[in-house]
Amino acid sequence: MAAQRAAADHDDYSLVRVPDEARRSWISVAVQRFGQVSSFQQFMVGAILGYGMTFWHAVLAITAGSVMLEVITILLGVAGVREGLSTSVLARWAGFGRRGSALVGMLVAISLAGWFGVQNGVFAQGMHDLTGWSHEWAWALLGGVAITAVTTYGFRTMAWVGYLTVPAFLALALVSVVDALRHHSLGSLITAEPPGPPLSLGAGVTLVSGAFILGAIMTPDMTRFNRRPADVVKQTLVSVTLGEYAIGMIGVLLAHAARSSDVVGIVTSSSGLLGTLVLATAILKINDWNLYSSSLGLVNAIHVLTGRRVGRVPVTVVLGAVGTLLSAAGIVHRFTGFLTAIGVLAPPVAGIVIAEYYLVRTCRGPLRAARAGGAPPPDPADWMPRALVSWAAGTAAALLGVGTAAITSVTVAFALHTVLGRLSARRATTPAARPSPLPATSQKGH
Repeated sequence: MAAQRAAADHDDYSLVRVPDEARRSWISVAVQRFGQVSSFQQFMVGAILGYGMTFWHAVLAITAGSVMLEVITILLGVAGVREGLSTSVLARWAGFGRRGSALVGMLVAISLAGWFGVQNGVFAQGMHDLTGWSHEWAWALLGGVAITAVTTYGFRTMAWVGYLTVPAFLALALVSVVDALRHHSLGSLITAEPPGPPLSLGAGVTLVSGAFILGAIMTPDMTRFNRRPADVVKQTLVSVTLGEYAIGMIGVLLAHAARSSDVVGIVTSSSGLLGTLVLATAILKINDWNLYSSSLGLVNAIHVLTGRRVGRVPVTVVLGAVGTLLSAAGIVHRFTGFLTAIGVLAPPVAGIVIAEYYLVRTCRGPLRAARAGGAPPPDPADWMPRALVSWAAGTAAALLGVGTAAITSVTVAFALHTVLGRLSARRATTPAARPSPLPATSQKGH
């Protein structure tokens, strides 16, 4: 038993519930969540908003997008801490069924492994440009190997890396931002007209919410290590609010100051050494989670589709090696459009899991019964048709451009899954029509 527990601990409980003794303080999780949100991606989102919006219009877009992200993150995070299961494993009972959860796992694995390769390529290109020595492929190999090595050791090591890289990134980025803004008046930047083509409020909200929707969906991967639901609320309010507002607003101001949306170039070019360190800490503190959640999704998909339990560590090594080699070869950048396209499939997953777990509640009884034993309940049906219908409807709504794409797709999938789930529950509880007894007159004749 001790050997099995040690093996599960090293595997980070990829297919089973995280036991209470393996849970961590909310701060260790919050630091890593803040590391995801306060990244160069948020600088870029803020810069794009600032390039096409006034400061206060950008504030509205960030506010609307952040509120949506916080609601989704908290609801998914609370489910994760209660059940102690990763996103793709939780999806077995939270709406999708056994084989349906494999689709969720594959979506997460492909999307995040792809972005791991893309960000590693960005790291390699930036380090080559900033240092002026060695080839990009060498930097890609170095960065990919380092992040893969960190990720194989799991949550505990990734937490310590977060303790080091998050403060370093914030301090170094602050110095670079101050240097970039020191010749500009803050008042004039706030009242300045956008330097680029106008960007609508709806497009801005879509940009903010869509940029982190995959991070929101993988929240249970992280919060299953929390101890209580209150921890999820605290870390989300701190990390998402500060990350979206602090980093996003700085990006808006930098775009107004430089009259450009290339905020990454502005920050990293402030000085060679400083820019190098900013880029290195920014990529490391988010890319390990891309690889980590990708491995969890693939482990679940392999288990469902083949019946084999494969370890998270070898899966991490394989995914990391493939992503690293593709980024070293320069091929991975050609997949950016593909990754953006399949990203449309992600938001409805959040709506379905939330609707099933909190409103339809078909799964809550089996999950509650199994929680005391520390193991997942028996597998559900292979497929849940209402989840597939809701997933398709949410994706179609986003593709048709109805409203704000990310918000619309989540809302449509959530609403439709709730309605279908309630109708199914009503049919299941309605007693079947019974044949009426024979009239007394007919009974007398026998």
